[in-house]
Amino acid sequence: MFGRAPKKSDNTRYYEVLGVPKSASQDELKKAYRKAAIKNHPDKGGDPEKFKELAQAYEVLSDPEKREIYDQYGEDALKEGMGGGGPSHSPFDIFESFFGGGFGGGSSRGRRQKRGEDVVHTLKVSLEDLYNGTSKKLSLSRNVLCPKCKGKGSKSGASGRCSGCQGSGMKVSIRQLGPGMIQQMQHVCPECRGSGEVISDKDKCGQCKGEKVVQEKKVLEVHVDKGMQHGQKIVFQGEADEAPDTVTGDIVFVLQLKDHSKFKRKFDDLFVEHSLSLTEALCGFQFALTHLDGRQLLIKSNPGEIIKPGQYKAINDEGMPHYQRPFIKGKLYIHFNVDFPDMLSPDQCRTLEKILPPRPGNQLTDMELDECEETTLHDVNIEEEMRRKQQQQQQEAYDEDDEGSAPRVQCAQQ
Repeated sequence: MFGRAPKKSDNTRYYEVLGVPKSASQDELKKAYRKAAIKNHPDKGGDPEKFKELAQAYEVLSDPEKREIYDQYGEDALKEGMGGGGPSHSPFDIFESFFGGGFGGGSSRGRRQKRGEDVVHTLKVSLEDLYNGTSKKLSLSRNVLCPKCKGKGSKSGASGRCSGCQGSGMKVSIRQLGPGMIQQMQHVCPECRGSGEVISDKDKCGQCKGEKVVQEKKVLEVHVDKGMQHGQKIVFQGEADEAPDTVTGDIVFVLQLKDHSKFKRKFDDLFVEHSLSLTEALCGFQFALTHLDGRQLLIKSNPGEIIKPGQYKAINDEGMPHYQRPFIKGKLYIHFNVDFPDMLSPDQCRTLEKILPPRPGNQLTDMELDECEETTLHDVNIEEEMRRKQQQQQQEAYDEDDEGSAPRVQCAQQ
């Protein structure tokens, strides 16, 4: 037929693409293709090239004649024309032949299923959850295709075209706005509720009552990994509401971090505030800090070290774990505040003066003091003071505008 035996080429790649051995039965091929095709369907965010490869491999291996040629001579023999040529059908046609619709022709060729909407939920998590990782079981209700009628809605599987919208699913109404003015409005057909088809009462499925879907309760276990961030999404593919002729959407959980009483997070670093007494700031301190995993960290100053108000100190590798690399952690920053005493007695002042460094050398002499006018310092809330002054200035400007706008006097005509 060819005059010479075709050159042998690779005859294992298609099996590897489907993830089956060369001895796989037709049922094993179907199961492997079905599982991988759903996972890699482009409408569900899958890899289009992988989806195409799966269809190509299944088309060849599901045909006994093509499979025999492929096993004996490899992929090139199919491309050269043996066995009716290489893969020729659209990958979407092959997918539809599995999940409804014709194979390789008819009205289904080129037809793409619409994609259902994703269902988004907010999942509140604590900082401890994101530090340690956690799992949460959530019970959800969703629509699934009726198992009795397989999503047809009728006992016979047949349905008629809706007469109210002529099968379009939408109706147009006209409203008179005024003389010569009309408004056209499009809305979902109330008779078929947008489906474009109707099912007679006697033919409706006894389980779903013609709705095509029934409610199902499902428990999802959401795994929150260490180091995840506020706003990060956890996606369950194909777990949203099912509908006929629709690729099922995803359930998406968006993490929402609750405020923590002690720690603040910035990327992979943690921040904590700690107040010291003046004695601790000057003479040394130590305290235990309870971390997010329950460990007690001993925090202490070095001998002779003085902590200034507003100073930061850092501890390496005690921050948040990196997402997907939990053994790498950020830093823990401690922001120190120093609480000063409200008042000191004269004896305390004299004692401190003996211990602390001497006053600056530019002290005023008695003669200079006599020439100065004495003042009194008052406590003040500077933010409240500035707010009050701003309101006062606005009121003065308003009053000046009122005084400057004198009424106009018109001359009387003679």
